[in-house]
Order: sequence, then C-alpha cells, then structure tokens
Amino acid sequence: MEEDRRLEERIGHLLRRRKATLSVAESCTGGLIVHRITNVSGSSDYFEMGIISYSNRSKQKFLNVPQRDIGRYGSVSHQVTEKMAQGIRLKAKTDIGLATTGIAGPLGGTRETPVGTVFIGLDHEGGTEIEKFHFGGDREEIKEKASQKSLERLMDYLIEMGNKASKKTT
Repeated sequence: MEEDRRLEERIGHLLRRRKATLSVAESCTGGLIVHRITNVSGSSDYFEMGIISYSNRSKQKFLNVPQRDIGRYGSVSHQVTEKMAQGIRLKAKTDIGLATTGIAGPLGGTRETPVGTVFIGLDHEGGTEIEKFHFGGDREEIKEKASQKSLERLMDYLIEMGNKASKKTT
C-alpha cells in the first residue's frame, strides 16, 4: 500500500507542476479512486470533483451519457466510458476527466462481458482514450486492480504530457 501511496503523491506532484486539474467519474470502483487521490494532503490544488455514477440513471443525469448508448452498447462499454470521461471533464471544467465502469461482482457478468471486465477512460484536450481490461479475483480485488490501473494510466498520461511539453521548448 505504501507504493500505491507514492503513486498518488507522484500524480499530485505532476498535476501541480503541469498546472492541470482532475475530475473522476467512477462506477465499478465505487469511489476508490477519489478516496486514493484525496488521501494526499493538498489534493484540492488539482482535484476538483468526483461522481460515483453506479446506476445507469445517474450516468445519464450527472454525466450526460445518452440512454441510447447504454441501451445499445451496455453500461460496461467503450462508448459509455468515453461519454463518462467526457461528461465529468465537462461538468467539472477540468483539464483531465478519468472514468471507470466495469463488472466487479458475480451477479453482473455475461458471456459477452464477463466478471472482471473494466473500461478505463481518460479525456483531455487531445481527445479521449479508452482501454479495456480483464481482472481476476473477487469483487474487492477487481475494484483494487481497476483503481490501481486507472491511476497508472493517469500517471502515464501525465508523463507523456510532460515529455511533449519539453519537446516543444527544445
């Protein structure tokens, strides 16, 4: 857990250094990402808000995910994750919107979307990036793995963002 804490602190350091702000929309991780981000002292410098949009209704109401996308693709899909990441970024007026949706428990899986399927989305000025993962384990392990991978993906983006900025100045 100490190593995880360092990841969150490094993310905070990079967000501050880049003068970037973050907002998070969570479904399957149930607030775990926001919990980890806000465990860092001073995170209010860069973290604006988080929404736990667990139900389809809340995804529509608070993140502007169209019902037709949920109906057509399912709440655990590339399309819905994209709308969630874009929706939280727009609602919070931040530089980066991070979103997760997935199936962490045994009651939600199907053959097309088995338990452990998680989509992670990152929306920023350059566009929206979505990745699909399959995590093993029980409900708690899947949530932990999804939150860890989300923060790792955010960290990768922040490093990439810094690399692009340094190339522009040379």
